[in-house]
Amino acid sequence: MPTLEKSMSLKKSIFIIILILLIDQISKIYIKTHFQLGESITIFEWFKIAFVENEGMAWGAKIPGQYGKLFLTLFRLVAIVGIGYWLWDSVRKKHPNILIVSIALIFAGAMGNIIDSVFYGLIFDDSHRQIATMFPPDGGYETLFHGKVVDMLHFPMWEGFLPSWIPFWGGEYFTFFDPVFNIADMSISTGFGLLIVFNKRAFPKEGKEESIN
Repeated sequence: MPTLEKSMSLKKSIFIIILILLIDQISKIYIKTHFQLGESITIFEWFKIAFVENEGMAWGAKIPGQYGKLFLTLFRLVAIVGIGYWLWDSVRKKHPNILIVSIALIFAGAMGNIIDSVFYGLIFDDSHRQIATMFPPDGGYETLFHGKVVDMLHFPMWEGFLPSWIPFWGGEYFTFFDPVFNIADMSISTGFGLLIVFNKRAFPKEGKEESIN
């Protein structure tokens, strides 16, 4: 639905996407060319830069089998086309700005991780026990569509042994928050978070014109 204010233009949406992609890729390339796999540095007690790689699914999961990684990458490519159309259609129909911003963030994050999955295997060599080289003369560590996603942001807010009275996990060592992620992941999470928190503004009921401000 149109809003009372002027809807965001496609140029502004593209600017958001390019900005996120630049920050995401610059950070990944820096980590890939300055850290060995598994290396980490502590910035604060609750924030670390830790270099890990994954197959591209949440929580480091992967699709088993010879073609699992290829299937995942191709699925992402199809999904990004759908998200791109959703963004273009929302701008064309002058949907609320909060919806357009959210889609742009999701698109940028998805695209950022797709770049890793599609190209990083070609343009970098292996990071095991060495710092990777960009465009190595002997070729990359994998083929097209088989690259791994670079993660580096780690926020272990609390680490320690859980009280013994807690069922099942009592007495075990626990870290909150343990996952390692990247800027692209943050962009996707922020986009979905905005849609959840501002759901009524992003998807106003038919017949009502609502400003997102």
